[in-house]
Amino acid sequence: MPPTHHLTAPSNTNLRSIVAMLLAVGCFALMDAVLKALSARYPVLQIASLRGLTALPLVLLYIGWRRRWHSLWPVRWPLHLLRGLLGIIMLALFTRGVRELPLSAAYTIFFVSPLLITILSIPVLGERVPKAHWWAIAAGFVGVLIALQPGGTSLQAGMSWGGLAVLGAALCYAVAAVSGRLVSRTDSSESMILSLMLMMAVGAGVLAAPQWVPIQAADAGLLLALAITGFCGQLAITEAFRHGQASVVAPFEYTALAWGVGLDWLVWHSLPASHTWIGAAIVVASGVYIVRHEQRISRVHANADHP
Repeated sequence: MPPTHHLTAPSNTNLRSIVAMLLAVGCFALMDAVLKALSARYPVLQIASLRGLTALPLVLLYIGWRRRWHSLWPVRWPLHLLRGLLGIIMLALFTRGVRELPLSAAYTIFFVSPLLITILSIPVLGERVPKAHWWAIAAGFVGVLIALQPGGTSLQAGMSWGGLAVLGAALCYAVAAVSGRLVSRTDSSESMILSLMLMMAVGAGVLAAPQWVPIQAADAGLLLALAITGFCGQLAITEAFRHGQASVVAPFEYTALAWGVGLDWLVWHSLPASHTWIGAAIVVASGVYIVRHEQRISRVHANADHP
């Protein structure tokens, strides 16, 4: 019989990572609620710039605390620039979406991003996707269409601009995630985070300048919350994937839907429509299936390599 610590260590590590993921999802959900509140008073590009500006002091303090200044110089500038541009577009589109949609509906549509990442990993990363995954991906897209299309209305009439904006944000996130995998092969995580926040602060700020709205003193608390929730969420999600198995930790990202429903009810006194629930169930099931199927494949390969 193997020593006990060999059996308990992986589960303890995964448990720690699951807690970190739950914390990350909660922080990001609160951040999205702040974005939704700010979207009623400021242009979406200005909000994207404020996201970067408010996060920069905390990011710099964190890098200084870890004494990682030497690791900041980017190696793959074109990919950093691409991630910065995608980050600006993604946040602007997502903010545009949550301005119109409940958080729970926006999350349901945004959950298509892991499926898009799976598709993009084929041409960009050279990964092979099993046939079973394609069925799950197709089912996930059906779930998104259901979430986008209320009741018995036609698809064209049912799709809102807010829903399409979130769908565009999910596509930007997927491309950014795949390019991030490429960047991480040569550049540090500190370099990736700092360059993204700088580009969002400056790039979105330049684009927002013609329609910049003076910041109201009453919104200082919201801007502080935007900085803290975004920064803490980034640290927590990094911690989650650093120590735990991705196939175990990733499904807990879907707890964002519970946060969305809770915040919609507490803050905006609304609940998802029936088609949102149905679409969410299909999309979440598709994503979890892909993650679990990948975990089983990894186990088979591991057993084959270590008889």
